[in-house]
Amino acid sequence: MERMLSVSFTHLGAVWKQKPRDCASYNMANYRTSESKREQFRRYLEKAGVLDSLTNVLVTLYEEPEKPNNALDFLKQHLGVVGPETADVEALRLEVVELRQKYEMVLEENKELKAKLSHYEPQQDEGRTE
Repeated sequence: MERMLSVSFTHLGAVWKQKPRDCASYNMANYRTSESKREQFRRYLEKAGVLDSLTNVLVTLYEEPEKPNNALDFLKQHLGVVGPETADVEALRLEVVELRQKYEMVLEENKELKAKLSHYEPQQDEGRTE
């Protein structure tokens, strides 16, 4: 009788374990698919140099003696996300400096012309009253 019980328990255990095994195989297939997609994506990031760039920026942040208040801004700044190319920025800065100088010159010229005009306006007014 013990043998029968052990056989039936063994049989029940096998039946009970069979269904989870099917689910497990389904889950494993699904896991493998998502794992292969993750692996493909990881290879894509590695090939594009994204992983190296992120690693370098994170290491720079880690080694920073005084941590910035906004880590995301730090990452953007060091990844070059903050703005346009450095050459473009430099060209725009030079243009701004030149335009400010021209503006100052035009303001000075405007003051001089107003001063000259103010010398002629009273004479014209005097000439009209005579």
